Amino acid sequence: MPEDQYTRQDPRTQYPRPGDRTAPEPDHGERTYRGSGRLPDTAAVITGGDSGIGRAVAIAFAREGADVLLSYLDDEQEDAERTAELVREAGRRAVLVPGDLRTEQMCRQVAERAREEFGRIDVLVNNAGHQMARGEGLLAVGGDEIDAIFRINVYAMFWLCKAAVPFMRPGSAIINTSSIQAFAPLPVLMDYAASKAAVVNFTKNLSADLVGRGIRVNSVAPGPVWTPLTHATMPADRIGGFGTRTPLGRAAQPAELAPAYVFLASQESGYVTGEVLGVTGGDPIT
Repeated sequence: MPEDQYTRQDPRTQYPRPGDRTAPEPDHGERTYRGSGRLPDTAAVITGGDSGIGRAVAIAFAREGADVLLSYLDDEQEDAERTAELVREAGRRAVLVPGDLRTEQMCRQVAERAREEFGRIDVLVNNAGHQMARGEGLLAVGGDEIDAIFRINVYAMFWLCKAAVPFMRPGSAIINTSSIQAFAPLPVLMDYAASKAAVVNFTKNLSADLVGRGIRVNSVAPGPVWTPLTHATMPADRIGGFGTRTPLGRAAQPAELAPAYVFLASQESGYVTGEVLGVTGGDPIT
């Protein structure tokens, strides 16, 4: 693990590959991310904020000056508490809201809680998601599984945006997490890839819809990222090679995604809306 993210390093070997050791602990930026005041007094909502990319974004936002509401599933309470602890160590507020976002009512509760705690929502990060790799493509995908994936990856994004926008002022930002799978889909992730393509389309459409309100909407499209979700949903025989087909030859760590979210949340990207920012290890998004 690098001691300092700002030291020039060979990106191919900056982090070990999953196969280099057994289930390497993800780096969320706990020891490496240094803030510079880019999100002063910002009120942010991050779904899927308990671990992985969500935790990395929460750490970065807090160290940039943001208070953070974390949305997560009930059984991820321990991980969420650890993320909240890291936010508070940065001197910022952390609000924990457990619950399943696959219902519109829960999405409304998240937005309402943010309004109650912060008085507004400055940044909404739609990061909660689900995937499951399958060896047989379409024939292995069940109807219930498709519905479950689209409910959290797509429906929840719609519902949260609809609930949050009334509490967002001009200058606010929405950031949706899409994926390289929206552009270069793999049959083993067919339903997940289709849901992430919907995220890209929705991002561009919502950007046009909200530009008149002064609200920017963008997306981050990660490539392979080493997170607990990856380890839990990928066949064991694939873990060792995870991410090795990217031009950089390895998967990303969550800490390497966080700066993209900070950029899109900050005023530095004030002229950027309707865009998809790829963090893919060199694989193109087109």
